Amino acid sequence: MMKIAKNILVLILLFSLYSCGDGGKREFNGKVEISGKLANAPEGKITLSSIEDEQSKMIAELNVGSGGKFDYSLTLEGPGFYLINLMDKKEVRLALYDQDVEVNYDFSNEESLEVKGSTDSEYLQQIERLMGQYQEEINALNTSYFEAMSSRNQEQIKNIQMQALNLESENAEKLKALLGTMNGSFAALAGLPMINSKKDFQFLDELVIKMNEKYPGFKTVQNLMAQLDDMRALSVGQVAPEITLPNPDGELVSLSGLRGKYVLIDFWAAWCRPCREENPNVVRLYNQYKDQGFEVFGVSLDRTKDAWVKAIADDNLTWTHVSDLQYFNSAAAALYQINAIPATYMIDPEGKIIAKDLRGPSLENKLKEIFN
Repeated sequence: MMKIAKNILVLILLFSLYSCGDGGKREFNGKVEISGKLANAPEGKITLSSIEDEQSKMIAELNVGSGGKFDYSLTLEGPGFYLINLMDKKEVRLALYDQDVEVNYDFSNEESLEVKGSTDSEYLQQIERLMGQYQEEINALNTSYFEAMSSRNQEQIKNIQMQALNLESENAEKLKALLGTMNGSFAALAGLPMINSKKDFQFLDELVIKMNEKYPGFKTVQNLMAQLDDMRALSVGQVAPEITLPNPDGELVSLSGLRGKYVLIDFWAAWCRPCREENPNVVRLYNQYKDQGFEVFGVSLDRTKDAWVKAIADDNLTWTHVSDLQYFNSAAAALYQINAIPATYMIDPEGKIIAKDLRGPSLENKLKEIFN
């Protein structure tokens, strides 16, 4: 299912030396106690692993004492994500830094997991619960999608794709609300892969700035800040970078030539099925609002002129079109950091970016907001 299913629990990691800050920063002595109690445990062992670069590395095997109790003293250099494997039956992810953590679990009750003591780990559990709910809903849509594909029910396929887009948007809003309550905790890093950096640049920027204040010297956060600095030129409120490329007749056309109108910069291609499926929606909205000052600036990532021109004619795309026919090596794609299509930017009459990645209902709603 194109651009619908996602890897839900991708952790952005890790980690390097932490430099101690002033008295306003959280105190860190390099030691964390991991303890807990297991009930109705099967035969097996408890292992503790660190998570780095999305890979886990076992660092210790924890002894289980009488009554299912366990305890381990962990030495760490700074904030980090860890994984406890309970007898190969249950995995518990932890965000550890300056607070001891207690993990309790009854193997006879899947809902019995209790993680306490470490605020960061408690935050991480909240993120995982929300993302788990989202994954369940996506899985249900995937099942319906493949059934619709088998029966070739195009109307149902489009409906499911639209549901998936709406679900993704709703989940992002829930996740943003949750991360916003975490007081800059590094645990929020676990949720960032589900936040659209184009749509929610300001939210990410503010969140990462908070983390940097809280964890000075934390390389993962510093790297994120550098990435956001690179994206700043394409954030909402900035003037959209100029694009000057040939149209189908070979004439150079510039984006700035459309100043005075609201312009949807639409990165697409003839070979891109989701792009082609979205085109009728854009055509409908273009015809509805073009006389009120709406324009589309289509930037094709096609390889051949014949395929590009044929798609324009077949889909009845009567707006401005440009392309250097360089696929993802297009100068415009590089300038706008495009690594997947369809991708869109909406700019106002002054050429400033006011929205990104508008499709389907989100595009229609934005145009209603602008013109109505």
